[in-house]
Amino acid sequence: MTTMLTPAHPSRPAQGVGIGLRHAHYDAFMQAPPPVGWVEVHSENYFGDGGYDLHVLETVRRDLPVSLHGVGLGLGSAAPLDASHLARLARLVARIEPALVSEHLCWGATPHAALHDLLPMPLTQASLDHLSARVTHMQDTLRRRVLIENVSTYVRFRDDDYSEAAFLAELARRTGCGVLLDVNNLYVNQRNHGEDALAAMHALPCDIVGELHLAGHRVSEAAVIDDHGSRVAPEVWSLYEAALQRFGAVPTLIEWDTHVPPLAVLLDEARQAQERMSAHA
Repeated sequence: MTTMLTPAHPSRPAQGVGIGLRHAHYDAFMQAPPPVGWVEVHSENYFGDGGYDLHVLETVRRDLPVSLHGVGLGLGSAAPLDASHLARLARLVARIEPALVSEHLCWGATPHAALHDLLPMPLTQASLDHLSARVTHMQDTLRRRVLIENVSTYVRFRDDDYSEAAFLAELARRTGCGVLLDVNNLYVNQRNHGEDALAAMHALPCDIVGELHLAGHRVSEAAVIDDHGSRVAPEVWSLYEAALQRFGAVPTLIEWDTHVPPLAVLLDEARQAQERMSAHA
């Protein structure tokens, strides 16, 4: 059954194309907001009650909507959900009033240690039951809808009951959550597992996708690696155009986390995404 949830802060929606707010570009953001629609930050970097990072984020949010993207909650872990982590996220949500809040379809902890990685989940009925309870608890705590992101994986499980897209669609139906659709991850999984990225898009109801991600990847002899360290590849741009046709002008992020380039490079990638979005408007 779908849960009724508080929407994102109504006066500051994320629209158009955003970029990540990264430490290397703090000075530029503090001087003047760049010509983008919104910014994304990794939630865990701003859990403190003070410090320069939080000061920058609070300053930037005066001009630009913010998306809080979590990388550490590990919703699919068998270990108990970290109540302290979730409480700190709730405090940050109340402070920043973000336009979007998201996490990953993954696990990342055992009862004894955090593994600091986005590890793939078996896409089984048991996993769906487990994750549905966790996502519902997260949304009840935050009092709002969250988006769950598809991840790049380097293994699939023999006993999977669902495709990743079908799993996310059923998770959204059960919990009322949305989907953060990472287009680069679709391409990486297509290359690594022979999956059909376009079929995955069409397995998702149009109304549950609340954000799109674009990023670069690295091709190695063993696999295609989702490293967020280069420009968006031509094949991913093509998939993005298909995503715009399928889901409409969904807020889109240029994601770049390693070998972070000058801000001008990110703005050029954002410009290319915005041109494609405007063409499909």
